[in-house]
Amino acid sequence: MRSRHSIDTPRAQMTGAEIVLQALRDNGVQHIFGYPGAAVLPIYDELFQQEDIRHILVRHEQGAGHAAEGYARSTGKVGVMLVTSGPGVTNGITPLQDALMDSVPLVCLAGQVPTTLIGSDAFQECDTVGITRACTKYNRLVGDVNELAAAIHEAFRIAKSGRPGPVLVDMPKDVLFASGSYTPPAAVAPRPSYQPERCGTTSEIEAAIALMATARRPVIGVGGGVINSGPEAVKLLRELADLTGFPVTSTLMGLGAHPASSPNWLKMVGLHGSHEANMAMQDCDLMLCIGARFDGGLAAGADGFSPNSRKIQIDIDASALNKTVRADIAIRGDAAGVLADLIRLWRALPRAPDRARLTEWWSMIAGWRARRSFSYAMREDVIMPQYAIERLYELTKDRETYITTEVGRHQIWAAQYYRFEQPNRCMISGGLGTMGYGLPAALGVQIANPNSLVIDIAGDASVQLTMKEMSAAVQHNAPIKIFILNNGGQGRVRQHGNPDFVKLAEAYGGHGIRCERPSELDDAILEMIEVDLPVLFDCRVAELADCLPTIGAGAAYSDILVSGAVGAAPFTALAGIGGEGHV
Repeated sequence: MRSRHSIDTPRAQMTGAEIVLQALRDNGVQHIFGYPGAAVLPIYDELFQQEDIRHILVRHEQGAGHAAEGYARSTGKVGVMLVTSGPGVTNGITPLQDALMDSVPLVCLAGQVPTTLIGSDAFQECDTVGITRACTKYNRLVGDVNELAAAIHEAFRIAKSGRPGPVLVDMPKDVLFASGSYTPPAAVAPRPSYQPERCGTTSEIEAAIALMATARRPVIGVGGGVINSGPEAVKLLRELADLTGFPVTSTLMGLGAHPASSPNWLKMVGLHGSHEANMAMQDCDLMLCIGARFDGGLAAGADGFSPNSRKIQIDIDASALNKTVRADIAIRGDAAGVLADLIRLWRALPRAPDRARLTEWWSMIAGWRARRSFSYAMREDVIMPQYAIERLYELTKDRETYITTEVGRHQIWAAQYYRFEQPNRCMISGGLGTMGYGLPAALGVQIANPNSLVIDIAGDASVQLTMKEMSAAVQHNAPIKIFILNNGGQGRVRQHGNPDFVKLAEAYGGHGIRCERPSELDDAILEMIEVDLPVLFDCRVAELADCLPTIGAGAAYSDILVSGAVGAAPFTALAGIGGEGHV
């Protein structure tokens, strides 16, 4: 085995495959997730002759991408996936689009047929750049080995800077075999055309402070952009909430940016958000939206969305500003930088705004909270899915725990009932809604955090889309826990074709648990936690449990259906809302 250290000489000669490995080292990469194929065998030859970078062999390229996403989201680093040409690339499209929509920094290294065969419909050839142009932040075909290192360095910069996202580097096989010069990162100048704004203008910040200082019904709405900005942005958000006394809510992607234990916390907002969060967003007179896009999950019924409020939107992505909802003040900038300026100017006000002006607002919020919109009817004969998540939280809250989810009702219940205190602990496919995301994402999180408890809260249908990655978890000694809320159906589509999850776990070399009674749940969860193996936990839950609160398609927040609401529609009538499946 051999390893290399950082190379500072721009003219160091090595093969293309050696350049790839050295570029990864120089960008701080310790793990990559991949699946081999003919076009990338030169890279694999190099991988197995060194010790610096650990390759995690998955069972499908989609698994590689989602694992890299989980790795990135739990660490704040750039995730790396390695795929071969043709079907290797096309199998990786879903995680690339997933990462694009959820702003996950990802670098995809893709093999390609030799340059002499490009365009000839060669075996395992596809137009990688053309196919991935719409699902990457940037992509590039490298035709010269001397440009390979610079292309990889640039990929890491673009993936991480501004609004994070996926970047693809397409590498023909002959380029990987060829010899050329290695260019270190410091020798690659940043692109002058790509310089994201970091802070808003002074006039914008001052205007925002003026609105905040006089608001009587303010609310802070947080999205994933705060978490993507890093720990400083999270710290500053909490400081701003304490300083102003404003209530805080978040989107699905922003869970953990503000602690669930905070008295300012209104829980999640959106189609399945809490009554207090949705009503506060609807009736506020000032909305401070930080790092959220006002997408369909947040701005349900955009025409009637919070009609009487002034809106301040902060986002590093200029295209997200005023895209769905018109902001009175639109500030382009990084969340941390803008929050720091807001706090500085708030503290510099000649007189601190009187918090008594918020008394009536907090009284209204208390009334909405009293509805207990996340309440449910408990049963002794069957496990309610909400109860399962509550017990999972209580038994894991004092551990270093990371949660991933699949997509479906279980995802919503996880967001509603698992109380996130820290950022980067909740990994959910928010924008694309990718079934099968949670299991490979959990693998990536576990590789990045080997001593932590990693749990995928899953549905019995969704988890089967990428179940094969259980084999990868067993191989790589990644003791992920797959907590399946098994209601025997795919959302509202009943099905009776589930495998025996306990036997399936054992077939993969993992551990299987089945639990059917509430009285047995705690002991079963503790068993799941203590077993030092990948676990499939078959938690049999009530089949027709409602996923409330909910807002109908195109409806305003004031039309929210909550538990026990008069005239509330039964779950089966809520077409197109929630459920497990690509809806």
